[in-house]
Amino acid sequence: MGEMKITKFDNIDLQGLDEDAELIPLLTPEDEEQMNKESLPETLPVLPLRNTVLFPGVVIPITAGRDKSINLIKDANNGAKTIGVVSQKDESVENPGPEDINMVGTVARILRVLQMPDGNTTVIIQGKKRFKIDAVLTEKPYLTAKVSEAAEERPDEKGSEFEAIIDSIKELAFKIIKDNPNIPSEATFAIKNIQSNSFLINFVSSNLNLAVKEKQQLLEIANLQERALATLKYMNMELQKLELRNDIQSKVRNDMDQQQREYFLHQQMKTIQEELGGLSYEEEVDEMSEKAKKKKWGKKVQEHFEKELGKMQRMNPQVAEYSIQRNYLDLLLDLPWNEYSKDKFDLKRAQKILDRDHYGLEDVKRRIIEYLAVLKLRNDMKSPILCLYGPPGVGKTSLGKSVAEALGREYVRMSLGGMRDEAEIRGHRKTYIGAMPGRIIQSLKKAGTSNPVFILDEIDKLASSHQGDPSSAMLEVLDPEQNSDFHDNFLEMGYDLSKVMFIATANNLSTIQPALRDRMEIIHVTGYTIEEKVEIAKRHLLPKQLEEHGLTIKDLKIGKRQLEKIVEGYTRESGVRSLEKQIAKVVRYAAKSIAMEEEYNVTVNNEDIEKILGPARLERDKYENNDVAGVVTGLAWTSVGGDILFIESILSRGKGTLNITGNLGKVMKESATIAMEYIKSNADEFGIDSDVFDKYNVHIHVPEGATPKDGPSAGITMLTSLVSLFTQRKVKKSLAMTGEITLRGKVLPVGGIKEKILAAKRARIKEIILCADNRKDIEEIKDEYLKGLTFHYVTDMSEVIDIAITKQKVKNAKKL
Repeated sequence: MGEMKITKFDNIDLQGLDEDAELIPLLTPEDEEQMNKESLPETLPVLPLRNTVLFPGVVIPITAGRDKSINLIKDANNGAKTIGVVSQKDESVENPGPEDINMVGTVARILRVLQMPDGNTTVIIQGKKRFKIDAVLTEKPYLTAKVSEAAEERPDEKGSEFEAIIDSIKELAFKIIKDNPNIPSEATFAIKNIQSNSFLINFVSSNLNLAVKEKQQLLEIANLQERALATLKYMNMELQKLELRNDIQSKVRNDMDQQQREYFLHQQMKTIQEELGGLSYEEEVDEMSEKAKKKKWGKKVQEHFEKELGKMQRMNPQVAEYSIQRNYLDLLLDLPWNEYSKDKFDLKRAQKILDRDHYGLEDVKRRIIEYLAVLKLRNDMKSPILCLYGPPGVGKTSLGKSVAEALGREYVRMSLGGMRDEAEIRGHRKTYIGAMPGRIIQSLKKAGTSNPVFILDEIDKLASSHQGDPSSAMLEVLDPEQNSDFHDNFLEMGYDLSKVMFIATANNLSTIQPALRDRMEIIHVTGYTIEEKVEIAKRHLLPKQLEEHGLTIKDLKIGKRQLEKIVEGYTRESGVRSLEKQIAKVVRYAAKSIAMEEEYNVTVNNEDIEKILGPARLERDKYENNDVAGVVTGLAWTSVGGDILFIESILSRGKGTLNITGNLGKVMKESATIAMEYIKSNADEFGIDSDVFDKYNVHIHVPEGATPKDGPSAGITMLTSLVSLFTQRKVKKSLAMTGEITLRGKVLPVGGIKEKILAAKRARIKEIILCADNRKDIEEIKDEYLKGLTFHYVTDMSEVIDIAITKQKVKNAKKL
């Protein structure tokens, strides 16, 4: 509802209102009845209104500025005092004609005419009843029209629906008056004292804050109940707007109040802190200055700190940047600038620590001792970047702890697995909310020294994303020529990492970025032999599991043979993680028996192991006999150590096609093709009739087809298998082989020799054929692993055939 001026009223007859009356009363039901009985003149002077609509019974003041309007008012005031009031369609039209006005309006009676000081004429009029223009008669000196009454459809005044609508209008009117500060509260009395329902509807409609078009639509509704419903809808919309505006104002006021409240509370807190002897902002700055005097940082860092401290002093403690600046200064003070732990150069002690914690790993231990020796002699050597590369579970990560203990340095570990955000390495800029330094700087802060042993775990599992490439960020960290001035985005200045001993661990070198790999010294950590695993289980794993399960060595004893059975029958890995899990099962069985007071064997035997762990699941590495032509034993390297591999081939009548199966990779299939072509080209030397190649199909298969297999090392094995097949001669008993072949008939060296030799020994192989260039690999293996093995070193395929194929034919040999 718009702004209203409410005058005092009395129950007096409006018809008798004279020019000197001071009160303009509200319409009563008697007045309304009398007005409805009055007849409507056939013609009326028509007064167009620019920006309002007059409703029946409502009293409004109108200021007339147009000459036509002033003349009309003067003539009507001197005459019958009755005029027709209509609204303009467009208020910008200065001289409206018949087409510019609405055809439905309200008959009005002039109550009072006032001459204003500015020359305008103000007239107070009261609406009587609705009319419609039938025809416009004249346009000068003002509009006159032939009119007829626009009859209203009045509902039953006592009808429950109409009564409910009227009650709702009153209720909403009271709410709007209460919520709108522009409407005086006295308007409530006016609403309460309106006795006529139709006048109530017209009174509220007239005072709603609506456009002229919408008010005209309300006026034109003939049915009073429908007009009441339309009025109620507009009132609801206005109430919602009011409530929304009031809510917004309330929130703004609350925010302002909250800010003022926080300011006063901070001021009070500051005063209370000073009274209690706590730190005020000034004292905080003083404390930082005192700490800075004790730091060992250089001149450049000191100047930077003092500059940043001065910046914080000039800041208002209430702003958000203050806490960021304080955190930044705290980091500068907490970092161990030029603080180093003293290295221990007792190499014999270091060797003992490494031997105590790790059985085997001789190459790694030797490299670490060499590094310590050089560091002891020079005392200024930049720390190298070591990368321990090998299968899971061989002790790469735990080796770092032993190195830290041997050196007497702090130990820090950072897992890089799955890291995909560059900011994890370099940190965020201070401008970001929640900015933090990178994990390199955070770890050094935690270590408290600038030369810890820093383990970068799983460096091969760094991932790239839209947030950057962390492996590229690591390039600066792991370059001894660059990391003396490592830049962290949060720190905003260089930090010396050159004295940090970085040790990275990886399972797969192929996923490491080439530039990153180039910066590290790769140390291959091979898998353990069965003998080494048994020793590790006896020295480390069993005592550890007994302690974790609350038992002692008196409660459970596992012999070497039983440990070997667990290794061979229940684990298949290069490391010892699965072995530790199986030992834990045996220890838990003993713990359960003790807790439930059941009998059990303290000294575990083979039957106990099968009872606890079930039947052995990994019966492998068994050599098969040589009774069938075309079956040859090869040696393979896998991610969990060495293994033996069977190559088998068979002939069937056909057109000479070659089929290869067993989930083989591209390189392995190429080896089979090379072997076949070599035999075809040298058929006479092997005593093979060349017609055989056109009459028979050859099928080569490598068992365990579910396991992917690839690599060139099965080349000589496939060649031997095919020669045995075409000649139907036996392969030498207890023989295995590994090597790559070429079309020229040469045998090339392959890798993974140590693991392959151990697999051959487990399978009770007696003789092994290798490329002559692999002799150096055999010389690096301990003699105890080579006992009982005979090695044949070859350079040509013909040598392989001479050694591997016997003169004896197989049983039931085919006649080709």
